[in-house]
Amino acid sequence: MTRSDWQTEEFERNRQHLQAVAYRMLGSASEAEDALQEAWLRLSRSDTEQVANLAGWLTTVVARVCLDMLRSRRARREDYVGSWLPEPVVTIENGPEDEAVLADSVGLALLVVLDTLTPPERLAFVLHDMFGMPFDEIAPIVDRSEAATRQLASRARRRVRGAAPVTDPDLREQRRVIDAFLAASRAGDFEALLEVLDPNVVFRLDAGGVAPRARPPVEGAELVAAQILERGSPFAPYARPAIVNGNAGVIVVPHETPVAVVGFVVADGRITEIDVIADRAKLRQLR
Repeated sequence: MTRSDWQTEEFERNRQHLQAVAYRMLGSASEAEDALQEAWLRLSRSDTEQVANLAGWLTTVVARVCLDMLRSRRARREDYVGSWLPEPVVTIENGPEDEAVLADSVGLALLVVLDTLTPPERLAFVLHDMFGMPFDEIAPIVDRSEAATRQLASRARRRVRGAAPVTDPDLREQRRVIDAFLAASRAGDFEALLEVLDPNVVFRLDAGGVAPRARPPVEGAELVAAQILERGSPFAPYARPAIVNGNAGVIVVPHETPVAVVGFVVADGRITEIDVIADRAKLRQLR
């Protein structure tokens, strides 16, 4: 086996893990794929014969690439209008891949919270708390001491715990509540919407950062219900059930091309968050 063949085999063996790291770092499947492509190019140009742990080496390379991408994106985000939401991972509900998706999923709501972290905080939290990477291996990536890297992860952990919503783990219960929401929105029933919305529900719409469709988040059951009915409900009549980042959600398909993906957070029988992704660039991979 040639060195190139061996590198290719090892890279493919670790692809799923690297993809998971990159998606949690970037919140975008397409950007994650770009990060993996860059990591492959760096691998192909490197002499790795003396590398004892190639999986760890590849993880470090992907993390460095993602860190650079996050820093660049953070500078560009200043001109983004409205809410920014992650690029969703969507599968057909009750499909054969559901168990694998649920086992390796990260919800939209958590990704939204991760996006509020600084790039070094996000890297430290993702690599340590989600993938168990030791701090002495993370520290060189963020160019900090091991103690400072621990502090980065600790700050990130506090912010995530304080902001990330807890979702009901029962997909059937999630779907029951979402179906009631869809029925109320289709019927234009304001009172029925209030019954399924948490008093502090948050509604976000990512339309690609372009006015006039872009809107700031809407908070509160009455305001969100009014927003849903005012827009003529983007969820009906073309909403189809789907698994969105491991949770029950909706994909809106008027014809053959999806125009929106909707993620929900359901807790205690009510919807606490609604995330509508209508950015065409983020839906491109669904076509």
